Amino acid sequence: MTEAQDTPLVAGLFHIAVKTSDLSATLAFYKGVMGLAEAKRPDFGYPGAWLAVPLPGGQALMHIYAGGPALGPSGTAPVGTAAIDHVSLACRGYHGFVARFREAGLDWREFLVPGTTLWQLFVYDPSGVQLELTFDGGTEAGSPPDMSESRRYVAGTSFFDPATYPKLS
Repeated sequence: MTEAQDTPLVAGLFHIAVKTSDLSATLAFYKGVMGLAEAKRPDFGYPGAWLAVPLPGGQALMHIYAGGPALGPSGTAPVGTAAIDHVSLACRGYHGFVARFREAGLDWREFLVPGTTLWQLFVYDPSGVQLELTFDGGTEAGSPPDMSESRRYVAGTSFFDPATYPKLS
């Protein structure tokens, strides 16, 4: 082994795993709203899906599982992000995502990262996992994020309400 092979290195994010009590709604969100594609998944003996970037060679980046190890002592999957605050995804097509959120009846927040050209959208999946979609504002068409009081993202403030989350399928 060479010295370079011995040097510890994090080379990128391999995947994120999301537990869910509602596999169909979670797949509807990630496939229909977020635009991910279903990827081949091994049979682990419990329901789930692997989702990938819909580009040639796009690797699986979301592992969704329901049942089996997704279930806690109560027999249901937990809701919310627990110690993980959010998952950030590099994206393009800012206004297209806003249109998808509106069409799906989802609540979202917007943000301009100070001192940068980064635009962000924040949205929750059906299990309460917060997603941060980050865009290069210098390459996006249209108006910048809406930083009004009702639309501006405030770090540490949850806007997820399971009672008002739309039923996706």
